[in-house]
Amino acid sequence: MLLSLGLVAAGLVALSVGGELALRGAVGLAMRLGVSTAIIGLTVVGFGTSAPELMVSIQASLAGTPDIAVGNVVGSNIANILLILGVGAAITVLTCSAGVVRRDATATMAATILLVVLSWRGVIEAWHGALMFGALILYMGWSYRMDRMDMASANLHEREAEETEGAPNAPLLIVVYILIGLIGLVGGAHLLVQGAVDIAREFGVPETVIGLTLIAIGTSLPELAATVVAAMRNHVDVAIGNVLGSCLFNILMIIGVTAMIKPLSVAADIRTIDMWVMLGATAALLVILRRDHKVTRWEAGLLLAAYAIYIMMMAFRLDVM
Repeated sequence: MLLSLGLVAAGLVALSVGGELALRGAVGLAMRLGVSTAIIGLTVVGFGTSAPELMVSIQASLAGTPDIAVGNVVGSNIANILLILGVGAAITVLTCSAGVVRRDATATMAATILLVVLSWRGVIEAWHGALMFGALILYMGWSYRMDRMDMASANLHEREAEETEGAPNAPLLIVVYILIGLIGLVGGAHLLVQGAVDIAREFGVPETVIGLTLIAIGTSLPELAATVVAAMRNHVDVAIGNVLGSCLFNILMIIGVTAMIKPLSVAADIRTIDMWVMLGATAALLVILRRDHKVTRWEAGLLLAAYAIYIMMMAFRLDVM
């Protein structure tokens, strides 16, 4: 038991440190190559912040535990919206531009619906993954064109890039950051998945529950920290943009890439319960943002209460499984 918990803790630390170093190295490389900060915010930061979830899902799939791989993404998106945005908005009212609602929130909703539809038969095939990843590439290309016409949107992506502090500038340091970051991500994912599987087997907890809770919350801790920092700095639009971007990348990139490597089976309880919780949470956020482009403190209370109920219902599911 203690060994399994130690593996989980070590995996989370390695993922957090590795993800942060890899992200800083990638941002430093992009800046060194002369890539604009707006493009860095749109692409590099999005890929970088989803790297821990990506490595964990790939490792879980290759290890023969697809429930952890899928549960990681679904649980992370639920936590992103209900827990992370809830905590951020409890600190200060979070606002965003109309463009973020029209484009990013709508795209996240569309991606969520796509995942629910593709997973309904119980297997996400390789061509499903290719479709998702292709949709992400198209979205980023469309976003780039929109950014060139909408300075407010471009400025948001610039601020997202600027939130990544400590990016190296020296070529050797950039390489060191990226290499150590990748080692931390791969090693951390292996430790986390191994520890989680051991806990599931020792206590008879379904791997779906482990993926939806322990791993999902663990891999979402960087987003939670980033959202809290952004809220405390009053960078409220960055907080919402980061969460929406994370949810979108989780579905289209993580599920997409993982399914292309190895088709993913989707457990019945995830299809019939958690997918719909994720869809409902995304729809609720879209309604909230469309109304006045903000998440207020009382709405934060509703989001946090909804997440608490979800976790309590998870405990009830354990009793009936």
